Amino acid sequence: MALIDSLLQELEQETQTTRRVLERVPQSHLAWRPHEKARTLGELALHVATVPGGVAQLVASPSPAQAPQFTDPSPKSASELVPALDQSIATAKKALGGMDDAALMATWRLMQGERELLAVPRVAMLRSVMLNHWYHHRGQLTVYLRELDVPIPSIYGPSADENPFAS
Repeated sequence: MALIDSLLQELEQETQTTRRVLERVPQSHLAWRPHEKARTLGELALHVATVPGGVAQLVASPSPAQAPQFTDPSPKSASELVPALDQSIATAKKALGGMDDAALMATWRLMQGERELLAVPRVAMLRSVMLNHWYHHRGQLTVYLRELDVPIPSIYGPSADENPFAS
């Protein structure tokens, strides 16, 4: 199996889990934040929805690439979240679908002006930021939801609210 096939398979599997979490985000609390330094629920949820596509596009770009300017847009409605996820996944699949193992193993460089921020194989950046970073923020999102008394879906097994193994 090619490296890209493995990454895309994992992306597809995790998309289903992420969709279940995003579907729980309540419209009435999009502006809520657990701390003054934290993102709002809406900002975090939209970030979770858009990470895969944004990272895949960046990593698929020619190297060296300039570091993007990070912003935290907020959705106007919770109903935007799942479509944003679907678009992000489609973007990721399109950006990465044609990559072969050689492209994935090639060193990719991220710059800030003339300063090199990192130089890693593309596959390492995809694993670290497109996937692991995505899971990290999805976990944060479940904590936000718990604080708001929103039932948490099963992610890798039973949650306190949902058990896919129970009959």
